Amino acid sequence: MPTGSLSVVDKAKQDALTSYRGMWQDFVAAGTTSDWQSPKLGRYATGIALTNMSRALYADHYNGLVTKGEPTYEPSVSSVDPPDNPNKIVITDCSDDSRWLKYKAATGQLANDTPGGRHLINAIVQKQADGSWKVSEYGVHEVGTC
Repeated sequence: MPTGSLSVVDKAKQDALTSYRGMWQDFVAAGTTSDWQSPKLGRYATGIALTNMSRALYADHYNGLVTKGEPTYEPSVSSVDPPDNPNKIVITDCSDDSRWLKYKAATGQLANDTPGGRHLINAIVQKQADGSWKVSEYGVHEVGTC
């Protein structure tokens, strides 16, 4: 293997982490207007993950809420399957949403007095038929889980 090139496993890990971060970046961007129909949501998410993001944004849209700010992430790969040529990667993250809060769209006032905090996130990222990697499922745990 030439110096500087990645192994199949390392490339898969890198691609999965890139897709995971991209999914959240697109979700954060859509949250500023609660755009539940944003075409960007499907760039890095599919299946249950995409459905859950769209539903959350639709609920905010319906309730007149937008989300402002930016969460932080610390994703890492916790498993690869199969180990020699992965098509499924599990990511574990600790995200801090204390600077990413919901506001009333009409007034710009905070929607509630919930401060946010650090959440454990587990996500499954799968290789797609076209070779891309997309998050297919994720679970965000309650504040204080990491």
